[in-house]
Amino acid sequence: MVNRRFWQRRVVEAWQRRSIVWLMGVRRVGKTMLAQSLPGGEYYDCELPRTRALLADPEDFLRSAHGRTLVLDEIHRLPNPSEFLKVAADHFPTVRILATGSSALGASARFRDTLTGRKAEVWLTPMTMDDLDDFGAADLRHRMLRGGLPEFFLAPVLPETDLQEWVDAFWARDILELFRLERRAAFRRLFELVMAQSGGIFEATRFVRNCEVSRTTITNYMAVLEAAFAVHLVRPYAEGGRAEIVSAPRVYGFDTGFVCHHRGWTNLRPDDLGPLWEHLVLNELHAHVGRDAVRYWRTRHGNEVDFVLVRRGRPPVAVECKWSASDFEPNGMKSFRSAYPGGPCYVVTADTSTSHSYSRTYGTLHVEFVSVRDLIRHCEVGGA
Repeated sequence: MVNRRFWQRRVVEAWQRRSIVWLMGVRRVGKTMLAQSLPGGEYYDCELPRTRALLADPEDFLRSAHGRTLVLDEIHRLPNPSEFLKVAADHFPTVRILATGSSALGASARFRDTLTGRKAEVWLTPMTMDDLDDFGAADLRHRMLRGGLPEFFLAPVLPETDLQEWVDAFWARDILELFRLERRAAFRRLFELVMAQSGGIFEATRFVRNCEVSRTTITNYMAVLEAAFAVHLVRPYAEGGRAEIVSAPRVYGFDTGFVCHHRGWTNLRPDDLGPLWEHLVLNELHAHVGRDAVRYWRTRHGNEVDFVLVRRGRPPVAVECKWSASDFEPNGMKSFRSAYPGGPCYVVTADTSTSHSYSRTYGTLHVEFVSVRDLIRHCEVGGA
């Protein structure tokens, strides 16, 4: 079993804040493997009828678990999972619990209480750069093509059949059961289109004809995909500029392996590397700074910055993603900094090593060229 050390630390740190930790993430991202790797944890699979019977009386079970660490995998299989966790948080704080599920707690109809103030959350993303170290892998092209779900990443051949089976299970076990949606064909078509067009600006009306549903239905389905961590909507950063895009988000598929699969890529060409690198950088930002801090910036004239990191009380951080440093063109950042002066500007590239970051100046614009690891270090130190 691979020890994903970054995520193990995240869980332990979360337990220092709350006795209940909700480990969430998309299907087969490795939640069970991570949960089973935690030292000292007693593992319970809530998919098993025997486990559900054992947990039927929360008070009796938790009273016998005084001072122990429990892992409740797939807790949404319980008849009333939020009640169990609420009882644990309010009456048995000496029992540490790691509960796992595919979606955010309270995002689905199965949960009747979001446990606000009673839990800490850890979002397990597809494999990060730290995970590549733990898995003993360093080939970024392999990570891009296979994606960051450990089982698919480690497969001896490109797991195209497994990727399709994942979509079937995602609909049946995450969407239909937890969110109670109908119209399977329309939902799957939307998922396929989003993966194929990943990184583009989302406009619901563009999908209406292909999916044969209303604009409102498209918007609702997209909200479900986001809640289930299958897509990420990056909202625009706009603080009053007249020419800025202020409402239309950019939509990213959750994993590069699925993006490649739905684009029909079985080998990566040079032109494919830049867009996939942008996805990897976004995944890294999500793992370290979360969803809410990450935006993008674009004007109606076409000037744009890939990601803007929002910092309370301080100027925003501008981030451009380039597979090679030679691909960088400064006009977008110049335009952004003319509207929002101050704050660092980073170009994160695959060909800049952690030990060889450097700076360049373009007129009045100062830019730092960094590796993705250095970008994260700067963001964490700077509190972005």
